[in-house]
Amino acid sequence: MSADPIHYKSITELSQLFRRGELLPSKVTEAMLSRIARLDDRFNSYAFVLAERAMAQAKRCDAELAKGVWRGPLHGVPIALKDLCYTTFAPTAGGTTIHAKFVPSFNATVVDRLEHAGAITLGKLKMTEGAYTSHHPNDQAPLNPWGVDYWVGSSSSGSGVATSAGLCFGSIGSDTGGSIRFPSATCGLTGIKPTWGRVSRHGVFPLADSLDHVGPMCRSAADAAAMLGVIAGPDGNDPTALLAPVPNYLAGLEDGIRGLRIGVDRSYAQNGIDSQVVTALLEAERTLASLGADMREVRFPAYEKLVSMWIPMCSVETAEAHSETYPARRSEYGPDLAQLIEQGRSVNGVEIAQIHHERLKFCGSLAALFSDVDLLLIPTMPVPIPTLTKMGEYGADPNVLLSILRFTAVFDFSGSPTITLPNGVASDGLPLSMQLVGPHLSEDVLARAGHAFQSVTDWHTRRAPID
Repeated sequence: MSADPIHYKSITELSQLFRRGELLPSKVTEAMLSRIARLDDRFNSYAFVLAERAMAQAKRCDAELAKGVWRGPLHGVPIALKDLCYTTFAPTAGGTTIHAKFVPSFNATVVDRLEHAGAITLGKLKMTEGAYTSHHPNDQAPLNPWGVDYWVGSSSSGSGVATSAGLCFGSIGSDTGGSIRFPSATCGLTGIKPTWGRVSRHGVFPLADSLDHVGPMCRSAADAAAMLGVIAGPDGNDPTALLAPVPNYLAGLEDGIRGLRIGVDRSYAQNGIDSQVVTALLEAERTLASLGADMREVRFPAYEKLVSMWIPMCSVETAEAHSETYPARRSEYGPDLAQLIEQGRSVNGVEIAQIHHERLKFCGSLAALFSDVDLLLIPTMPVPIPTLTKMGEYGADPNVLLSILRFTAVFDFSGSPTITLPNGVASDGLPLSMQLVGPHLSEDVLARAGHAFQSVTDWHTRRAPID
């Protein structure tokens, strides 16, 4: 058994301990609920804690495992859900006040798949209003366990905080412009944004349907692979879910990356980027090369125009998603989400066509690039984690927002899978982060590469100074 306290153990280690009968899901769940009760007043990560239900689930898992029944690597593992996943057993507010008492009549597909695999749902996690950039003014925002004065990312804020602080072993996030990747970066986590459609969005509140991705946020590539393997796959309730079979993402993790072609565009990844981010990325490049990767210079497609189109595209789809409640209940919306919807209601058809055509050109160019390399190595953010004060200043400058979206939004437009990994420490002691990006349905390669990197580095094992 590793020296990690129970709340920081990996999903893969917990799974082995449960199977061997050395640890009971009920004991772990009890410990996690106690930790949440003790610490989450400081961090505000949970919207709802489902203590009684979680303990009942855990005792069922105890009984099943005692009989030799094993549902897979998540059996008995306590996880938590971003509060845009529909649940029949708890309200699903999506970060809004409008839906504060909404209890759906069915579960999101990801919820059913996790629970069928034996995962224990500790609760629902806070998020920004409607999964856009800010929390509703009436909601207490989650605070970063690495430093409460620092940005925690949006919109999967509670998912980042709870997973980082050892208040769950993994969580579900969603990503429309960077919302799995930003909180993973700011909280020192490993997150997988899958290929668009790889994970069903049935029963998941939309922000912008053609940009929305659902994926796992964990503390290691192996744990993210374990969660992804459960939630991925076709879904008759979501016609946009991809029909491709789901590989065993854990099976090839130890195969290494010798000969894997990893592309780097130094202009895209380094120009105008903070020197600490660049230094950590160069060190990661050396590490990957030492593991046998074939590092190659590439030319990333023109992206600036497409990034500038992310807000208009998101705004149109968000306006459509909220058409039943906006403008009818406009007064109940927070200012940022209301402003986005207003913008979407004013975008005309010609503008949408221009965005669509730019998106198609970028996607074609990116697909061509992946004929020469297997993965790309890029930062997650252009700067180390900003303070909340600095983020407030950024909010007044649209150019800064576009800069922050530089490494995230384009891959929501393209639907490309990415894995976000901690890869260093900034001068303020907070984690730095990078991404590996792959062609569609390359999540197995991304998980393998992430695991290889984490097998020879310890950035992912660093913990926020809260205990």
